[in-house]
Amino acid sequence: MKSAYRRELAVAAVLGLLLLIDARAAGFFAFDNFRDLVVDNATVLLAAIGMTAVILCGEIDLSVGSVYAVCQIAAGHLAKLGVPTPLLVVVAPLLGGLCGAVNGALVVGAEIPSIIVTLAVMVGVRGALRWGTGGEWVRDLPAGFQWLGLGQTGGQAFLVLVAVVVFAAAVWASRSLAAGRALYAVGADREAARLAGIRPRRVVFGAFVLMGLLAGLAAFLQAIRFSAVQADAGLHLEMQVIACVVVGGTAITGGRGTLWGTLAGVALLGVIGTSLTFQHVNPAWERAVQGAIILAAVAWDAGGRRHE
Repeated sequence: MKSAYRRELAVAAVLGLLLLIDARAAGFFAFDNFRDLVVDNATVLLAAIGMTAVILCGEIDLSVGSVYAVCQIAAGHLAKLGVPTPLLVVVAPLLGGLCGAVNGALVVGAEIPSIIVTLAVMVGVRGALRWGTGGEWVRDLPAGFQWLGLGQTGGQAFLVLVAVVVFAAAVWASRSLAAGRALYAVGADREAARLAGIRPRRVVFGAFVLMGLLAGLAAFLQAIRFSAVQADAGLHLEMQVIACVVVGGTAITGGRGTLWGTLAGVALLGVIGTSLTFQHVNPAWERAVQGAIILAAVAWDAGGRRHE
């Protein structure tokens, strides 16, 4: 069995064990709690799909949280200016895609390591947002903005449906389209991919654009959940989605991983906080538990490489 599938099964087993432990806690499997878990993590899954593409081709994007914040705040202000909410479904991802294109251009055009480019963008954009907003939330949003005017139940269903459709499309593309397979080829060996007729620079650029598009879409879907947009939206999101992708089995060096593994990673890390609450454990332990799981995932990869 390939190591990627072993990792997916291992993550699923850990998740199953965690859920088995939680089964003893009254209310954990109540519909309301399950619904909240799914809705809370649907936008994380969208961003994690984009991050999977970036990491598969051997790169990293630390700016996703800042791009997410820009798109949320921009969507809120545009809504207040009277831009129709359905149009913002397109505008927010396009703004994110533009940010991703800037990252991609600097990485493939200027040949600056992606960790440097995206770290600089993360810090610079976050600082600019603090200065520009003064820490003020975007309030007094129009009535039709929250939940797209569909009400909470309809809006939640729409949000989850979008995440499911995007995930299904991404899984299909990764298996059936040349562009999806090119991510693996570039991440595994760029020179071999180039000799096979693939253009690595174009693939890397496309991965960053996809990351931006999905960050913008996730930002918009998160923004419509509330009556105001936070000034510090997306804080630490980059580490959350990178953790989900790596825990799910995508090699941080690129070339190996699956979106099903990413989904398992999102589910596992997403349920930890709620699980700790139901087990009456201090929620402050959530980061520590997540860190331990990430270390275990990295150790798994290191051990796998030594035995290849």
